[in-house]
Amino acid sequence: MSEIILHQYPQSPVAEKVRVGFGIKNLSWRSVEIPRIPPKPDLIPLTGGYRRTPVMQIGADIYCDSQCILRELEKRYPQPGYYPAADHYSGGLSWGISRWTDDRMFAQSIKLVLAGAGDQLPADFAEDRGRLYFGPEWQAELKAAQNEIGHVSAQMRGQFAWLDDWLAGQRQYLLGDEPGVVDACAYYLVWFVRGRWAGGPGLLAEFEHLQAWEQRVQSVGHGSLQELDAKEALEIAFNSETVTSECGDSHDPQGLSPGMTVTIKPDIDGGEVAVTGRVHAVSSDTIALLRESEQTGQVCVHFPRVGYRVDIV
Repeated sequence: MSEIILHQYPQSPVAEKVRVGFGIKNLSWRSVEIPRIPPKPDLIPLTGGYRRTPVMQIGADIYCDSQCILRELEKRYPQPGYYPAADHYSGGLSWGISRWTDDRMFAQSIKLVLAGAGDQLPADFAEDRGRLYFGPEWQAELKAAQNEIGHVSAQMRGQFAWLDDWLAGQRQYLLGDEPGVVDACAYYLVWFVRGRWAGGPGLLAEFEHLQAWEQRVQSVGHGSLQELDAKEALEIAFNSETVTSECGDSHDPQGLSPGMTVTIKPDIDGGEVAVTGRVHAVSSDTIALLRESEQTGQVCVHFPRVGYRVDIV
């Protein structure tokens, strides 16, 4: 099996979620550090235009979005599992919770961190993240968030209180006595708010159970990593072939099937480039596209279905 390569940078909160995912399974992986803002010349040939962080590469298979990355890790490395609840299958519940943490809760944490930083943000970073998360009217949206920092922090406080209350029930982790994917999905927001907003430590200080859980998740670690040069990662893709089998889905509501040319992008418009490719595999959870570039040869690029818009060309 080819080695795991994560294209990321240390300050990325979503990359921290995946790094915790590596730690839960005690995996070895390689890290390619990518720029925090475009252009990303050694990443785009792999993804076909997707620019968000992180991206996982295993040979010629490229996995975009942390949801897709963590699903694939569970498939390839089932033990220890990401769904630790002993009394019921908790996979669906875990991903359902992730739609809360990765959608509304993440958006509010972004507002808190960017608005809290104010004019201290570098202009190019502020514009890039502003357009990505707030849309074309990002300056007005960010100004409104700065004027409502108390409201935004109150929204985050309420949601942290939910987690604290749940953890008060003699649980070591969110779904039992072992860490799972849902812990990674909640932890990275605590990590982000604590580390990137000046008011974060004070906001979190009242939550005894949440802070104890935070320390337990932190102690899980990130597995074992080694650095890798970006050019070498491109060569690995070029010299590899996808291991993903062609697969259709007779129940697909859009009628997608292998061989169709489609575009895909996040369903919240951040001004991003849509990725174009030929459908190779499709299910209710994921879609995989075949595409080619001079630097990579043919690669198979994987996306989640939930949270992404697919259009037939």
